[in-house]
Amino acid sequence: MNRSFSRRQFIGTSALALAGASLTLHAKEPAAPEQVIDIHQHLDYGGKRDPKTWDQTEASRNNEQFIAHQAAMGVTKTILLPAGRLVLRDSTHAGQSNGLEGTVTPNETHYKLAKEFPDKFVFGANEVSDLPEAPEVIEKYLKLGAVCIGEQKFGVECDSAEMQKLYKLAEAYNVPILMHWQHKMYNYGFERFYKMLEKYPKVNFVGHAQTWWANIDKDHKDQAVLYPTTKVTPGGTTDRYLSDYANMWGDMSAGSGHGAIKRDEEHYREFMKRHQDKLMFGSDCADTIGKGAGCTGALTIASIRKLAGTKEIERKLLYGNAKKLFKL
Repeated sequence: MNRSFSRRQFIGTSALALAGASLTLHAKEPAAPEQVIDIHQHLDYGGKRDPKTWDQTEASRNNEQFIAHQAAMGVTKTILLPAGRLVLRDSTHAGQSNGLEGTVTPNETHYKLAKEFPDKFVFGANEVSDLPEAPEVIEKYLKLGAVCIGEQKFGVECDSAEMQKLYKLAEAYNVPILMHWQHKMYNYGFERFYKMLEKYPKVNFVGHAQTWWANIDKDHKDQAVLYPTTKVTPGGTTDRYLSDYANMWGDMSAGSGHGAIKRDEEHYREFMKRHQDKLMFGSDCADTIGKGAGCTGALTIASIRKLAGTKEIERKLLYGNAKKLFKL
């Protein structure tokens, strides 16, 4: 010990040390990133397959790339939506719509990844709608913990007996069913779907894709136009379904969802405000980057943050509504 070190110096140095320790103890910890739920993603997405032989002709995004993609977007929980099995029948357009019109794999791969990373992923259950064993296959995965049915993307009437079996299954297990609406391609009869909303009031339906988003516009007359770019007049079929039925929800994913935002941002500000308790972020993009102009999911997140108007609405769309609906 240095004997020339005075008592006054010792006290002063000790006080500074204690003050520093106190500041360290009371310093705010870095804020945790805001939680974001992505309700719409797929595994083995983005490749190409021969619809007749089912041979993959172009590589799809692998799991490692997918996990990095979701992290780059800032997503903290993702719902994995599988395809149905590979079959040649009218509802899969002779195989064209197998793999959700791509290379997306069926239930088992989505289930396995969700079980491997339960903090990051949950899974849905799916099967080709009009296969006789579809309810049994879907129920198997519901019993294993699937949080929804879907993505239902097959060439069937929306009010067919086969689809109503799935609605009853969704009701029995109290899970939502996510439907891809595309004129003359998937889930025919969008204009009369209100009958199903009324018949199954305990089933939560999630609307998605081209016909769903095109019909936010009251003036959308030509249903063959899947990606309209005109200004929007409120009061379209989609707008009314969301307003009039407590069991109708909206999935903001894909180019159709982001296109609905960008075609008329002024309208969409009010649309988000009006349906702030019904809309949910989804990405449904097949890229490997997860950010910037090349990623639809990242663009949608940016648009929500730009146009939501309030932090409360933003958090509902990016997190709260999905957490509530899917019980996450």
